[in-house]
Amino acid sequence: MLIVDSQIHLWQNGKMSSHHRQIPTYSVDDALAEMASAGVDCAVIHPPSALGEAVNVQAVEAVRAYPDKFCILGHFDLQSPDREQIVARWRERPGMLGFRFTFNQPHQKSWWTDGTLDWFWPACEKAGLRVGLLASGKNIAALGKIAERHPGLRLHIDHIGRGGGGGGVKDDAVFADLDEMLALARLPNVAVKLSGAPSYSSAPYPYRNIHDYLRRIVDAFGPDRCFWGTDITRMPCSYRQCVTMFTEELPWLKGRDLERVMGAAVVDWLGWKRPVAA
Repeated sequence: MLIVDSQIHLWQNGKMSSHHRQIPTYSVDDALAEMASAGVDCAVIHPPSALGEAVNVQAVEAVRAYPDKFCILGHFDLQSPDREQIVARWRERPGMLGFRFTFNQPHQKSWWTDGTLDWFWPACEKAGLRVGLLASGKNIAALGKIAERHPGLRLHIDHIGRGGGGGGVKDDAVFADLDEMLALARLPNVAVKLSGAPSYSSAPYPYRNIHDYLRRIVDAFGPDRCFWGTDITRMPCSYRQCVTMFTEELPWLKGRDLERVMGAAVVDWLGWKRPVAA
């Protein structure tokens, strides 16, 4: 079974937000070592936007060195005067299959609805670029409206639609508005990353108190639109436990459905033409 982590970060000489590991560098070698310890075959790199566009370069270098191991959802300044050309030429960068944005800076929070990005969605749709968004709360409905307006644009929701883990809300409380996200399952161009699941439970491994929520999500969106992942540098458990929580502790997730969720689905969704390892 191919196991693909739908989200990891790499960074060098930088400071990540407080809920991530407070280390200056998490390199491609660090990631590969942890992936090997957990039986993870490959991963989708999300260059951390808070560290600027230079982290895109580090991700591209990782893809050049290990094209069978990594692909990228990068980012850039959406207010750049060359923004439309940047989108049109995005795939010229090795490994770039689309974008990931959080819109968590104060000046960006209105972008969901104020028309600032009305140019961006059709540009990505035209270029066949995938877009991952850190949508939660009221922004879930905004994402749904974007998806409805652009049916050819593939959008996926980060971290189970629960936010990035910095809010500290867990257990039943963090899933209180889950039905709003499940309503988007009717849109075939919307998917969900099941990344970061352990961080939303205060229970010990295997975090059984959130298993029913995971099942509801997979039942609604289907295994072809649900992607296992970690965001490993902020997880409260080992990389291997992030894997086995899904492969060994969810008896309802098995066979083809398990294979899709653990890796095959995200490869297809992103259109990753993953080369065979030498």
